[in-house]
Amino acid sequence: MVVERFSQNLINTGIFRIYIAIGFFATIIFFTFNAELFSPLQMLFGAILVTVTLKGFSNLMLSFIVNNFSLDQKRMDFDNRYNEDKISLLLNQLATKDLREDKENEELSNEELTKEVVNEDKKEEATS
Repeated sequence: MVVERFSQNLINTGIFRIYIAIGFFATIIFFTFNAELFSPLQMLFGAILVTVTLKGFSNLMLSFIVNNFSLDQKRMDFDNRYNEDKISLLLNQLATKDLREDKENEELSNEELTKEVVNEDKKEEATS
């Protein structure tokens, strides 16, 4: 999917069309300056042949660019994002677990304190 989007964006930039158009017009200018050396039929076939050849070269360049397009960096970015999400999820779970344990410990310590206070009150009442 990424390679298709990349190649489609590359084609849509129009760089290959400009390359072919420049080659075509350069050929026309060449034949115009050298009109006494070539017949009109040779000029026509020459322009067509050069245009088709340039189109082939542009397709060849596109295939080389797409073949050399590396997905390793995109894969590493995706893995990093996935791992970051996983780590943050685990940290959130750990934090909530710690909060629960802290609340339970506070409740237990509060109960123990109230029991101690009640026991001290009972001892004071018993001694008085």
